[in-house]
Amino acid sequence: MSDDPEDGLSDAQLLRYSRHILLDEIGVDGQARLLAGHALVIGAGGLGSPVALYLGTAGVGTITLVDHDTVDFTNLQRQIAHNLARVGQPKVTSAAQSIAAINPEVRVITLQERADAKRLDELVAGADVVVDCCDNFATRQAVNAACVAHRKPLVSGAAIGFDGQISVYDTRAEANPCYACIFPPEATFEEVRCATMGVFAPLVGIIGTVQAAEALKLLAGIGSSLAGRLQMLDARTMEWHEIRMQRAPHCPVCAARR
Repeated sequence: MSDDPEDGLSDAQLLRYSRHILLDEIGVDGQARLLAGHALVIGAGGLGSPVALYLGTAGVGTITLVDHDTVDFTNLQRQIAHNLARVGQPKVTSAAQSIAAINPEVRVITLQERADAKRLDELVAGADVVVDCCDNFATRQAVNAACVAHRKPLVSGAAIGFDGQISVYDTRAEANPCYACIFPPEATFEEVRCATMGVFAPLVGIIGTVQAAEALKLLAGIGSSLAGRLQMLDARTMEWHEIRMQRAPHCPVCAARR
């Protein structure tokens, strides 16, 4: 076998990703799609940590990490991409180091910034899948608007206290809702943050891992996504609940683009 890229995956890649390649649903072709894929991850904290690590271990070719914050001592209870030695470093830099320690062939683009609507419009345009791991309603709306505008699938997760939720908003299919169909931009939501409300450490791992799984499935073109389904987890009882969702006929974000 040859390491020539024209021959497909290299020997090292065939070995590294062999447990994916053994899966009939993925195989060599699916792994090649992952290697060619570009994931945009908004947030490198509790949810973004497992997302970034699993996308990296799975061999997603390019991962763009966006986060304005630095690693704080209180983050280490749950943000597994960071460690004590990196307190004070940008979270995107710390997460990139953790990815590189496991899989150095992944290209990681680090952006230490708070991306506004204009910047998100630029970033989303170049991605194949967008994973929203942020912690505020305004950013979620801006990410969603950019995904709708560029017809990119959005994997959105949230976690606070013992409660988590996860869905995929993929308006490439006519029937699927966008984030704003379910959570209207004009609605009033009380912002809750981990710093004031707390969060059960493994919860962000559970939700973030599901986000990574959905993103990998979308990139590899396998299975069916959570589009049109909102899954909610109560970690106190470890019970999942699911509701089916439809497009809002007068959604201010996606209605005009149907």
